[in-house]
Amino acid sequence: MTITGRAVVLRGDDVDTDRIMPARFLRAVSFDGLEAHVFEDDRRAAAAAGASHPFDAPAGGGARVLLVNRNFGCGSSREHAPQALARWGVQAIVGESFAEIFFSNATALGVPCACARPEDVREMMAIVERDPGALVAVDLERMAIRIADREYVGTLPAAARQAFLAGTWDATALLTAEFDAVRAAAARLPYIAGFPPPRA
Repeated sequence: MTITGRAVVLRGDDVDTDRIMPARFLRAVSFDGLEAHVFEDDRRAAAAAGASHPFDAPAGGGARVLLVNRNFGCGSSREHAPQALARWGVQAIVGESFAEIFFSNATALGVPCACARPEDVREMMAIVERDPGALVAVDLERMAIRIADREYVGTLPAAARQAFLAGTWDATALLTAEFDAVRAAAARLPYIAGFPPPRA
């Protein structure tokens, strides 16, 4: 499995989930439309200062890979953060390290979060900033990250890597695919099947 595409660079350590998806948007009943608000406060602050946030830069449009630094996705466990990134178009994230719950939430959505050495991440970021059209390939089979003519070693926990390679990262889809087996198992459980039927 390889995710290939242009990248967007988001520099800075400890980027928390409140920055990725501000709390006022957590009231949404569904995740539809969240991509429009990803990094909203940071983007507004950058625009007010006469700058352009990476997610607003023309070069970032259509990017499939996000390059980040250390402890990305820290803070609260809100699933809205990786949901918004995935809906924006991010299909893989490469960084120095990730907060554990963010990593798990992203994995459950099919978005691998691969780690690389800090010096390698900085070099990748510099390459993309010099050439926004450079293609980044995140190869989960070989755990290699390629940009232009350079290749870097990536890491991903074995269980997460195997889930991506086997296509078993979506636990809900796996459950619903064999729902007859779920019903059969439920029928054997006394604390489910042993209750009397409801009165009419």
